[in-house]
Amino acid sequence: MSYLIEKLVSTPRKQELTRRQWLKSAALAIAGIGAFGLMSGPSIAKENTRGIKGRIAPELNVNHWIDGQGNKTEPFLISEHRGKWIYLKCFQEWCPSCHSVGFPNLQKLKAAFPDDDKIVAAVIQTTFEGHSINSADALRKNQLKYGLELPFGHDPGNSNLPRTDPGHFPNTMVNYRTGGTPWVTLIDPNGVVAFDGFHIDIDQLISYLKEHA
Repeated sequence: MSYLIEKLVSTPRKQELTRRQWLKSAALAIAGIGAFGLMSGPSIAKENTRGIKGRIAPELNVNHWIDGQGNKTEPFLISEHRGKWIYLKCFQEWCPSCHSVGFPNLQKLKAAFPDDDKIVAAVIQTTFEGHSINSADALRKNQLKYGLELPFGHDPGNSNLPRTDPGHFPNTMVNYRTGGTPWVTLIDPNGVVAFDGFHIDIDQLISYLKEHA
């Protein structure tokens, strides 16, 4: 299983990420060291790796959600979808790759599985910068723009806190060790994180799920 999922990772395209995003990713790594009290030595490199692939997916700690019609709704919970694949897409409104790759990939996925019988999807705006632009208003805007009748959540960090405080970053970034946006987390039917990274080959994922899910 893990080998097949590994093949879904596409060639990293660092050029699509802004210098600011990479600097923020580095800041998150530094914050992780301070926040989680990691000891010096090899354990830092191991624990500070982006993503949590292979671990049980933690429950999302995101309070602000709208449903597919743009109405406020109850939080999307990982535990309520056990037995299905879960596709989480993290974005920021001003992230170019979110619009050129991330949302189009999600459109493909939903077109392939329109009934949520094998895989469910949710979108989270993990705002770690530019709070005035990457605001909750972007949720409905992008639902309509991309025709995605999916739950959208807004997970802003608290920019008033120092970067060494995990509360500075969105809960999803901290709990899933995401490196910025666009970010994809794929959770298998047993609740284990099968993929956690920037780029996923959506066509291979769709083919795999049609055959194995």
